[in-house]
Amino acid sequence: MLTYDLEARGSLSLYEYLYRRIRDDILSGTLAAGERLPSKRALAEHLRVSVITVEGAYRQLEAEGWADARPRRGFFVSRVDRRLPAAEREPALPAEEPPRSWRLDLKSGRRDPSCFPSALWARLTRQVLSEGGHLNPVPPQGLPALREAIARDLRDFKGMAVSPEQIVVGAGAEYLYLLLAQLLGREAVFALEDPGYPKIRQVYGKWGAACRPIPLDGQGMALEPLYASGAAAAHLSPAHHYPTGIVTPIARRQALLRWAEETDGVIIEDDYDSEFRFTGRPLPTLQSIDSRGRVVYMNTFSQTISPSMRVGFMVLPPRLLERWRREMGFYASAVPALEQQVLARFLGGGGYEQHLSRTRKKYRLLREAVLERFRLCPFAASVTDRGAGLHFLLRLNTEEDDGALRQRAEGLGVRLGFLSEYAAIPNPAYAHTLVVNYAGLEGARLEEAEALLAEVFR
Repeated sequence: MLTYDLEARGSLSLYEYLYRRIRDDILSGTLAAGERLPSKRALAEHLRVSVITVEGAYRQLEAEGWADARPRRGFFVSRVDRRLPAAEREPALPAEEPPRSWRLDLKSGRRDPSCFPSALWARLTRQVLSEGGHLNPVPPQGLPALREAIARDLRDFKGMAVSPEQIVVGAGAEYLYLLLAQLLGREAVFALEDPGYPKIRQVYGKWGAACRPIPLDGQGMALEPLYASGAAAAHLSPAHHYPTGIVTPIARRQALLRWAEETDGVIIEDDYDSEFRFTGRPLPTLQSIDSRGRVVYMNTFSQTISPSMRVGFMVLPPRLLERWRREMGFYASAVPALEQQVLARFLGGGGYEQHLSRTRKKYRLLREAVLERFRLCPFAASVTDRGAGLHFLLRLNTEEDDGALRQRAEGLGVRLGFLSEYAAIPNPAYAHTLVVNYAGLEGARLEEAEALLAEVFR
């Protein structure tokens, strides 16, 4: 007869404790396959519990496949794999590295938290929650109201005549990169700007696509190596390249469109920060001068609203839209309905335009203060300022190796990004140049930042 110490069950109910003990005996081989379990009444009397308790344990064993109930015969142990002996020592799980707190961070795309429109965002969120719209399913390409609001914004501020039906909303740029790679196929070769944003080649590379680094000249992606690459897609940021800040002029843009037409290629226009242009008129997008449907336009709200807002979108040309719906339409929208509803109201109600105006003014003033201060620093050889974006290049007055400088900076709690880190193909010309992301640098801390950098570049 099965005997168990029911006083050792702790907080478990009687039936669950009994079920676990019998299951362990089956796993260990104490109860053999095909062996008949005691009758419910006999085991209940032996353990001095109710028949209902035993029946509950037996039914759980049956439900999970540990025992079989045979009519008029009772319960029998099922045939299962026995528990293997435990390893002498389980391998230790790798420790998760906690995020480091930096005294000064000029590498990451941090933003001033005060710029976020918290009050308006909270009010719009309450509206959506009270109306229950966040519980409705979202179409694969995104909420129609959000796509309509994006299309209006593109028309009014970028001169892009696009239909909401062309827009696909996704969970940030990296997610959209991956979906585009799947759409174009694993055999597609991607031409990427070099130096360039590392995550682009990381995402395409993880998908298994071949990536060809294409050097930049003074006008953007160089044409001769692009033609020689055999690429089917060119991923570029013509409005304001990251990290060099190069702006691609109209003649080069037209030449890139000719490349796409001649090679039956696709251009992915990554317009990540054109909203922050502080001098001159906004530049027309490459998509707006594309008459042959060769450009996929891509943007996010990471720069304009918050990096933590993982919402981006792309505009597909008609020649790719039908293929997208046929081959990729099974994907559910990866952006929560609540976030899409709130963002649609934020864009459509004028809040976004007002927010952008305030943010541009704030970052323009901050940029001027940072540039003025950094230009006078003894470690600064020169500053490359394109009058746009939330970063600039600072050429250092040093011959010391970038790796040594980075190590010294980290020892002082300073996080720096060097232009050499962004290159797939090493080039001595990129050495001794910082990529300064200034948006998270509070104006009141400029003196402290200067002192820390002076200690790094002593």
